[in-house]
Amino acid sequence: MQGKKVFLFSAPGHFYYLCAVLPTIEYCMQDSGMEMAALFDLDGVVFDTESQYGDFWGMIGREFRPDIPGFELKIKGQTLTQIYDGWFAGEDGTQRDITARLDAFERSMHFDYVLGVERFLDALKAEGVFRAVVTSSNREKMKRVYAACPGFREKFDRILTAEDFAVSKPAPDCYLRGAAMAGVPPVRCVVFEDSFHGIESGRRAGMCVVGLSTTNPVDAIAPFCRRVIPDFTDFTVENMRELLLGSEK
Repeated sequence: MQGKKVFLFSAPGHFYYLCAVLPTIEYCMQDSGMEMAALFDLDGVVFDTESQYGDFWGMIGREFRPDIPGFELKIKGQTLTQIYDGWFAGEDGTQRDITARLDAFERSMHFDYVLGVERFLDALKAEGVFRAVVTSSNREKMKRVYAACPGFREKFDRILTAEDFAVSKPAPDCYLRGAAMAGVPPVRCVVFEDSFHGIESGRRAGMCVVGLSTTNPVDAIAPFCRRVIPDFTDFTVENMRELLLGSEK
């Protein structure tokens, strides 16, 4: 039965099921109302903030690491600890300086939602789909988000920050933790990401990845994503189901 699809009919009043037997995994999903989870990165996915962070880290790179062209792109998706360990190890004074500047910068940031994401989150909630933020940002930054965007926390079932996992993106740990909290297997999770590190993290977790072209060009991320979208304006819960079923129309 390798690779063969079998359609079974449930009792009257219930949904149809699509059962697939694949070389490495056997699973059964509902064609409608399937159990699934939506896992969202924060910056560049929920909030249109990447241009702001790009400006900040570009400035830091030019000042402290002029030997690294495009420094702001290389650190995208990393936690502050990863950035310090990877690029400023042992430079305690520089780290304190950058932290102070970053704190001041984030206090003045504006958090505008990516187009259509609020509608999409409402639709997911209405259908009982688990929703989580999985971000490399820390809790201190999230406090500023909560203050700037009342009602943000209510849009999600869980919010995972850098403190919630020992290894950050591109390791799969953070997204696997999100799946465990949702109580669904990774194959039923859709990851929404914009950075290369985040996309790799979702792929390594064995999840379906939808890329947002808010940070990187479509052509650059398309080979690593099931689908690429500019925002959530035309993306629906049904599109998400179709991606998981492998039959997007």
